[in-house]
Amino acid sequence: MNINWNNVELVIFDVDGTLYDQSRLRKKMGRTLIGHYMFRPWSAYDLQIIRVFRKERELMNFNPVKNIENAQYELCAKKIKAPAENVKKVVEKWMYQAPLQYLQECSFPGVRDFFVSLKKQNIKIAIYSDYPAKEKLQAMGLEADMIVSSTDKEVDSLKPSPNGLTYIMKNFNFPVEKCLFIGDRDELDGECARKIGMQYYILSNDDKRSDFYKALAKTVIKNKN
Repeated sequence: MNINWNNVELVIFDVDGTLYDQSRLRKKMGRTLIGHYMFRPWSAYDLQIIRVFRKERELMNFNPVKNIENAQYELCAKKIKAPAENVKKVVEKWMYQAPLQYLQECSFPGVRDFFVSLKKQNIKIAIYSDYPAKEKLQAMGLEADMIVSSTDKEVDSLKPSPNGLTYIMKNFNFPVEKCLFIGDRDELDGECARKIGMQYYILSNDDKRSDFYKALAKTVIKNKN
């Protein structure tokens, strides 16, 4: 666990796969979707919308576009030849709202303890996700000093662009040396941190299977005292 806590005054977290077990959530959502559309086969095309939206959204990380909030729906709509409003409705229902009911039980062990430890050490907490995260934090019972999404008009760029990180730093008026970014994808989270020289930590599969955050909570207290 190579994290230098000596000068850290702000910890920025990714959300999906970083604060909760994404694979576990997807299994739960898979069962929910099957149960729903089993009795509504006439609406099963919604599953194709979700699949294409995820694929196109992933491509956008490495093919930047402007006005992401609208473009993400329009690009998917163009692929499947459907109105962008329909795409947005399905995505908001099944990707943004429905998973909220499972997030608390899918949260990694000790993540709340870690947030509490950071606050006790007067370390600020920020969230930077490529997707909207405010309701996700509420569902997990977590509080942050700032929540930022790549679709926010002030950012309007997906990782590995570092725009979200620099926006957060400016808000707190902290230099990069006092910040730490914790994520789970090196090609996105790690890369955007490297672009501005920010210290970062990428959760490994072993971390996700262990009490990583419980151990991290003890580490920050030990190193800050």
